[in-house]
Amino acid sequence: MSGPNGDPNISNEDGIINDDDEYGEEEYAAINNMLDQINSYLDDLEERNDALNGKLHELLESNRQARLDFRAQLTGSPTQEEHHAVEQESSLPSEQGQHEENQ
Repeated sequence: MSGPNGDPNISNEDGIINDDDEYGEEEYAAINNMLDQINSYLDDLEERNDALNGKLHELLESNRQARLDFRAQLTGSPTQEEHHAVEQESSLPSEQGQHEENQ
């Protein structure tokens, strides 16, 4: 008779394969407890990673904005906020034009 892996010299009756469960309820409970702790630690690490990732994106955006402002100061062109404010003002109808339309 061949063994479990096809080895012709080993049989299942030789006692090599032991399907008896060697672990009791306490061992399974301890393993479950350790897995729960590991899962908790991994969840904590994931939360910290997400927080660091968010802070990194904020820092990158802040650095990008500072670079744009610095470049605008060097070239004398308006900053992005100033340019945006000018666009908003030009898109709003003037108070005089509204006053004249109402009369």
